[in-house]
Amino acid sequence: MTPTSDRDRGRVVAARHALIEAGPDGHLPPLPRTAWLEIDLDALVANIRLLESLLPVGVRIEPVVKADAYGHGSVAVARALVAAGIGSLSVATFDEALELRQAGIEVPVVIHFPIPPGLAADALRHRMTVTAGDGLLLGRTLAALSAASVRATFEGGDRLAIQLEVETGLGRGGVHPEEVVAAAAVIGASPRARLAGLWSHLQAAGDPRLASGQDALFGVAAGLLEAAGKTLPVRHLAASGGLLAAAAGTYDVVRVGIAQYGLVPDGLDVAGPNRAAAAELRPVMSLRARPVRVAWLEAGTGVSYGPSFTTSRRSRIATLPLGYADGYPRSLSNRAQVLVRGVRAPQVGTVAMDAIMIDVTDVPGPEVTIDDEFTLIGEQGGASIGATEVAQWGNTISYEVLAGTSGRLPRVYYAAAKAVGMRAVACDVSRGWGRSDDRAGGASD
Repeated sequence: MTPTSDRDRGRVVAARHALIEAGPDGHLPPLPRTAWLEIDLDALVANIRLLESLLPVGVRIEPVVKADAYGHGSVAVARALVAAGIGSLSVATFDEALELRQAGIEVPVVIHFPIPPGLAADALRHRMTVTAGDGLLLGRTLAALSAASVRATFEGGDRLAIQLEVETGLGRGGVHPEEVVAAAAVIGASPRARLAGLWSHLQAAGDPRLASGQDALFGVAAGLLEAAGKTLPVRHLAASGGLLAAAAGTYDVVRVGIAQYGLVPDGLDVAGPNRAAAAELRPVMSLRARPVRVAWLEAGTGVSYGPSFTTSRRSRIATLPLGYADGYPRSLSNRAQVLVRGVRAPQVGTVAMDAIMIDVTDVPGPEVTIDDEFTLIGEQGGASIGATEVAQWGNTISYEVLAGTSGRLPRVYYAAAKAVGMRAVACDVSRGWGRSDDRAGGASD
């Protein structure tokens, strides 16, 4: 993460999602609110090592850091992965790749959704690898690269790396297997492009019939290229589900998304040889908060909008300062639970944009106060609530729970059990690094 300069320490850093490293004394500026995400970079790297252990010799792993690294923070995650020896990354969009480049990430970055043709020269300049999955869009992209202004800019032999997506049954993108040779020829005829890869995506990694059928079609596409005398590019088909379920060939590269963040895809039947490794995956993200108020409410008091919950007894209600604007879905209203002092307590009332309420009446011991820390996702006191369980309460999937966490939630990054950095919409660092007991959140030593 980029160190904060002495100049920055005397003013408010207004850049959105600025990354700030811990200062020389090991402390961070105050968190801007009492709700935050904790990201365990050691768990991230450990998960990568576990997943790598499942790969055949010669096959490499390509972490997916799209959607802000599934909510974990793409720049911080990418830097940790590159420091751990990862040689390439993948994203979904041009601007996600550009964010990595602007942050100094130099390893190859593959963009898995086609970019607007007008950005082809920018992708070439930033050494990005793009995807082609539609003939018309591919033609426009190559035409944009052939424009006079682009030719003048790139007088050398620089070529845009293009990977072909193959339609094997997902039904959302890619050229059909019988069109691969023609598409490869079009790319090869361009002086500013080169074929860099061939890939597809499984529709249902847990369904052996569907997965094997897609694998076979992908093999057909690769075979047609080879038969046409084309140099076979890097091939990849499996992602987290395909790897853990052993549902399809690993080819040259395996893309890993949800598994590197410590979760098995929802409902996936992990293959027997991979179950031990899957059981050792460690969630990277925790969501925590401290209340902004804890108060006794008399019986018959409505809580939050509606009200959708009314107290049936005298109740102690804690208000946590986060809501659906932070990615805590409204669908969790009156269904979710959180941890406080290692005990589950129910969320009550409608989830609001900026607040949720927790009934802490039955939490043992002294009355819960604003000094208590609540865990919405993660471990506390030997108990845990995972993103998969939260997803089940909200009738969704764990991917959405992680990726849906809002950018306005501060993220505190940990390595070797110490807070090493943080990210927030804006941080006031004018007070210097401060002391750990001055900070709003839980990023202490």
